Amino acid sequence: METLRHLRELWQYRGLIHNLVVRDLKVRYKSSILGVAWSWLSPLLMMVVYTLFFTIFLRRDNIPHYPVFLLCGLLSWNFFNDSVFQATSSIIDNAHLIKKVYFPREVLPVSIVLANLVNFLIALPIFFILALISGAPLTWWVLLLPITILIQVAFIAGLALFLATLNVFYRDTQHILGVIMLAWFFLTPVFYSIQDVPQQATVLRITFDAQLWLRRLNPMASIIASYRDLLYHGAPTGLDFLLRTAVTALIVLVIGYLVFLRYSSRFGEEV
Repeated sequence: METLRHLRELWQYRGLIHNLVVRDLKVRYKSSILGVAWSWLSPLLMMVVYTLFFTIFLRRDNIPHYPVFLLCGLLSWNFFNDSVFQATSSIIDNAHLIKKVYFPREVLPVSIVLANLVNFLIALPIFFILALISGAPLTWWVLLLPITILIQVAFIAGLALFLATLNVFYRDTQHILGVIMLAWFFLTPVFYSIQDVPQQATVLRITFDAQLWLRRLNPMASIIASYRDLLYHGAPTGLDFLLRTAVTALIVLVIGYLVFLRYSSRFGEEV
């Protein structure tokens, strides 16, 4: 099959992917005094701001160990948000390479996702340190964390491939994406619990289970809920939703890759 041939070719260029990931990480922290420490400080600073706002101004006292709860959502959301934004422009930003050198074009968005995965893994120990300091319980369920990470990587990679393709032909994609990602952030339980979403809501005289449909229609809601189940609650409570999300992530990955392969031969002309 043609797709399998492309996958084998992508594997043959794994050295290039590695070099691009290293390049991206070096550029990210170039001329930075704190360097890699920004991977820890950035989510910590955001956590402090949100914690102060929601515990002092909005009095969100019903969530124990709120900084730990919040950081768990912020780390996974930042991984998603940064990967999608950077990968969307990856083809356009590397137009000079595409016009001069042959290599599988999917290397570019994939390397962006993997670079942000490394950044996410670098920042993850800060969560465990904060959890230990705060006295938040950690259980053996944390060993299942790689499964949730793998599901999120698959979902992000599929979305990144699709949006990178779309951005080549429609340059407004990046501008529209900013608005979509902002709305997506508020529709994802990052700074609030999914249990806070009402089970019964009425819109245009239609009553529905808002909590249920939020998890069904928003893969990131289920992914972040899975992180919290393993890292914060200490036990998986939504395995059915996680399974659906895994299937959704796989479908998004397949569709995104097929769309990318379908139009990648025209990238040289468009960029």
